Amino acid sequence: MQLSEHLFRRESGRLVAALTRIFGVHNLALAEDVVQDAFCRALEVWKVRGVPENPAAWLMAVARHRALDVVRRERTARTFAPELTRTLESEWTAAPAIDEAFALSAIRDEQLRMMFSCCDPRLPEDTQVALVLNILCGFGAAEVASAFLTGRAAMEKRISRGKKVLAGSKRLFDLADADFTARLSTVRRALYLLFNEGYHGASAETAVRAELCTEAIRLTLLLLEFPPAASPETHALAALMCLHAARLPARADAAGDLNPLFEQERSRWDAHLIEQGLALLDRSAAGPVISAYHVEAAIAAAHATASCVDETNWEQIVALYDRLMDIGPSPVVALNRAIAIGQRDGADRGLEALRAIGDADRLVRYPFYPAAMGELEFRRGNLSAASRHFSSAAALARSGSERRFLEKRARECTGLREA
Repeated sequence: MQLSEHLFRRESGRLVAALTRIFGVHNLALAEDVVQDAFCRALEVWKVRGVPENPAAWLMAVARHRALDVVRRERTARTFAPELTRTLESEWTAAPAIDEAFALSAIRDEQLRMMFSCCDPRLPEDTQVALVLNILCGFGAAEVASAFLTGRAAMEKRISRGKKVLAGSKRLFDLADADFTARLSTVRRALYLLFNEGYHGASAETAVRAELCTEAIRLTLLLLEFPPAASPETHALAALMCLHAARLPARADAAGDLNPLFEQERSRWDAHLIEQGLALLDRSAAGPVISAYHVEAAIAAAHATASCVDETNWEQIVALYDRLMDIGPSPVVALNRAIAIGQRDGADRGLEALRAIGDADRLVRYPFYPAAMGELEFRRGNLSAASRHFSSAAALARSGSERRFLEKRARECTGLREA
């Protein structure tokens, strides 16, 4: 039932956050069980009666009633949220307290508290992202494992360890905490990684995971609804996501394989997301600090506003990559800068920039380093070298879609050489 799957993804995190507000983070598993019960109840009832006019409200009502039942049955045997302990002890005050926890503004705040709790600096970055996907986005362990190209058993252990850290905190993160600004940086980083997991599609099944990108954007826009989190840097992150997500309709072909930026049909790009991204980028200019998110968003904007590859302002893009190397140098940034130099100054200069990358050994397992060498050698007319580089890149591919794309490029070079 596809509608129910979509609803579960959209509503699961909201309901878990509300229920955790009632039960306490140490009872997170109980909150997840109640949400699962509500979802199963929906499948049973909707098969008979049809999907209600407002299915989200229906799910919320079922979860709220189930929460009240749990509190009534278990309040003598279990402790709930410390701040609600006394309220939940009384029949007269329990129901109003639970109703308050399900108010829309309360759910928004609890989702934010949960997001900040998942991004505990004590947890590794991959565990933070896994928790966000599992708790706030409703992805099961198998789906999270697929996104990370990890076995299900290993992912279940990772998520379980992360939830133990959450449970040990006793309370969800307080948004008024003095560490809010430091934790906000960690949250942004986790959402950035979540978006990249979807956009750069290392999935075995598909070139991109649009649902991961959608969830990352949803949670980033949720951050922007909370004034203390709506900083210029958060606006820049949201702009970056929207501008990249605008390309998703053209990022894969009909067979699900990768379409490189230079070959994408730009009429298929999402004009609404481009407009939204450019508006967010304008708002990000309010502060004195230029972050890596600002620069990456500006690069994405330069691509999004060009009608074709030849109309792209490569001078501006190279300058932006220079700025990005000053802010946060990395081999991948240097690789992308070299590609831009190749577009601006020609293939020879691009190859020089690639070979000049100081710590290129960190790219030894990265397929798009030899792929970039292959593209530039192809443009020089050195088809034999190009074919070798593409074949090397294919051997490093992280997914079937990447491998098929790179093998295709190698065959094209071989075919042209033999023609």
